[in-house]
Amino acid sequence: MSQGPRYRLPFKRRRLGITDYRKRKNLLKSRKIRAVIRRSLKYITIQFVKYNEKGDEVLVAVTSKELEKYGWNGTKDSTPAAYLTGIIAGIKAKEKGINECIADIGRYTASRGARVFAAIKGIIDAGVECPCDESMFPSEERIRGEHLQKKLNVDVFEIKDKIMGGEK
Repeated sequence: MSQGPRYRLPFKRRRLGITDYRKRKNLLKSRKIRAVIRRSLKYITIQFVKYNEKGDEVLVAVTSKELEKYGWNGTKDSTPAAYLTGIIAGIKAKEKGINECIADIGRYTASRGARVFAAIKGIIDAGVECPCDESMFPSEERIRGEHLQKKLNVDVFEIKDKIMGGEK
């Protein structure tokens, strides 16, 4: 470990690998609302966050647990669940007057077809402008959940129609 009177200890969140401050600074310089997409072992979480000097303000927050209201009985951390959660988050953001955002995927590696990009596609399909390369989105078969048909007894696009129609 480094020593001496001139050594300065890095921020704790940097040491633990939780926050990439260079990436965060570039996102904040855009002065747009961030769509923060995080995934855990069970759920996908999407928050629309506005920067404030005293601390970030969460304007809209959605988890994939809300899919149960619309008849979703599959896992809540899959690609189709991420897409549907993105649609719900996009609709709630439009209701709050958010028309554009910038995606914040945090420390996740941006790999083609990842669940975070399925969530971004859902946000875009709901009508919120979010710049993203379309080649990064998962294929329609994965969004539809064809790889999960044995476990999934629900059509993703039926639930999408319920969400877009406002039924519960």
